[in-house]
Amino acid sequence: MKTSILLLLACAAVLAAGARADTPGEPDELLRKVQEYAQKVSAKVKSAFSSLQESEAAQQARRWLSDRADLAKQRLVWLKEQLAELWKRTPAV
Repeated sequence: MKTSILLLLACAAVLAAGARADTPGEPDELLRKVQEYAQKVSAKVKSAFSSLQESEAAQQARRWLSDRADLAKQRLVWLKEQLAELWKRTPAV
């Protein structure tokens, strides 16, 4: 993840340099372009963090479901044993 952020920041620097090359004598236009590129980079970083958080949440949910499925299987086995024991104790009619 750190590599992705560094890559995005490097791209922002390249874009800012490109913006400066496009507008050599206009500082206001240069500032506007740099701000525009910074906003784009910021949006991409937020998107990357959001997808990372969603991925981590999905992994936690899968682990939780897996743990609960194992517990449910254990409980079903126990219940089956209890029912079998109860069935043995019930007198035949």
